[in-house]
Amino acid sequence: MASVYTTEIASESIPSDNPIHQRLLKAYVVAQEFVTGNLLEVGCGEGRGIDWLMQNVSHYTAIDKIEPVIDILKKKYPTAKFVSGNIPPLSAFESNSFDSLVSFQVIEHIKDDSLFLKEIHRALKPGGIALLTTPNRPMSLSRNPWHIREYTATELTTLAQNFFSDVKMKGIAGNEKVMQYYERNKKSVDKMMRWDVLDLQYKLPAALLRVPYEWMNRLNRNKLKNASDELVVSIHHEDYLLTESAETALDLLLIVRK
Repeated sequence: MASVYTTEIASESIPSDNPIHQRLLKAYVVAQEFVTGNLLEVGCGEGRGIDWLMQNVSHYTAIDKIEPVIDILKKKYPTAKFVSGNIPPLSAFESNSFDSLVSFQVIEHIKDDSLFLKEIHRALKPGGIALLTTPNRPMSLSRNPWHIREYTATELTTLAQNFFSDVKMKGIAGNEKVMQYYERNKKSVDKMMRWDVLDLQYKLPAALLRVPYEWMNRLNRNKLKNASDELVVSIHHEDYLLTESAETALDLLLIVRK
């Protein structure tokens, strides 16, 4: 299972990934307060938050494109349902099927984000709730070539309002410890970006940037850990905070109801 991990898919087993892993885990911790009944996770990845989600729902279903990981999850969670496939659409699922739905750090990878939200609306039962997270673009430190786009709070709210009448925008922020790591990370990335005098990160096709991005990102995370190991490994999901101030959050948390 470890073979699927890149800096884009942070691992709980790689110490230098810990701040990112804990940040991504926070969404699942928050979601426990909202999800009930028949739950669908769109883009479950390696199953980071399944144990958190299954505590509060009657049935858990997930879809992801990484088929080998889906095969492992089927064996690990025999009472759940796992589907391998590309999204959108969510054609594997009937309309009005789910009481709740989560999709964390996925929409930024989706080319047709309007169809993605339309399909989420279709899959939910009337009154059903969906929670989505995605990076807050103003807080991103560089271009991520794995992302089709990133959003501001206003942009994502406006998009969601095309499909849902009940739209709330919150965010995942960090406490002083998290922001200390963020500022060190920002300083380090800024030093690297000084070499990009032609601004190639925004001019070259994404496909050409993925290998150097992965290499430099891993190098940077290891550098931060080696320089401040105690800070990196001590960050916990409790150091990330649910906030109403989405504009300054690290991640946007979109909550919509059908």
